[in-house]
Amino acid sequence: MKTESTYTIIESYDKYFEGYDGCFIMYDETSDNYLIYNNEQVDERISPCSTFKILNSLIGLETGVIESQEHLYKWDGKKHSIQAWNQDHTLQTAIANSVVWYYQKLASEVGVDQMQKYLDMLEYGNKDISGGITKFWLTSSFKVSAREQVDFLYDLYHDNLPFTKENMEIVRNIITLESTDSFILSGKTGAAKFSKLGWFVGTIQRDDKNYYFATNILADDNATGLKAKEITLELLKDLELY
Repeated sequence: MKTESTYTIIESYDKYFEGYDGCFIMYDETSDNYLIYNNEQVDERISPCSTFKILNSLIGLETGVIESQEHLYKWDGKKHSIQAWNQDHTLQTAIANSVVWYYQKLASEVGVDQMQKYLDMLEYGNKDISGGITKFWLTSSFKVSAREQVDFLYDLYHDNLPFTKENMEIVRNIITLESTDSFILSGKTGAAKFSKLGWFVGTIQRDDKNYYFATNILADDNATGLKAKEITLELLKDLELY
């Protein structure tokens, strides 16, 4: 939490999270206020799953492992259950399709030392990559809270991270999901195997104002990134932002 920020605890969002242990946090930079549902879970560190692709992209670009959003990795021919993964990908298409193999290759080429160096620079998560360079963010050793996700996104959109402005702009571009005359929605889903954990993190820009959000849900099944996104968009509609 930012030093002078206020926060508003909301208890009326139970209906959106029926069947899930879930939380939602949104930072409104204009009012310097955090809107929070389920304050305890908002600060619980859990696996970021594929939301880590945002930071993985930044580190890949900054280390020179990849040079642009058009950086191509060739598919190795190994069949995956998600059809969209079974082809060559650029950084832009890999984040859009959440292609795990692309980011595992990227992380391997970044290497343990460089990956640890950048995580140590950031106030983001527990910085623990002991689970392995291709797996630490996939329900393994690295964990982050919803509040930390929001603060990280705020810093990304204000060029406050230890990366070049050019690289931060590339990543902001590749996570843009919808752009209309009224709003710009950006974000990334994440999910654990067996659908027990889902994330949606991002930002919505409307009327020259920026809002940064993170939602996560936990359940025995159907706790997917798409479900977390669906819940988030309903909340943003309720707030008359989406």
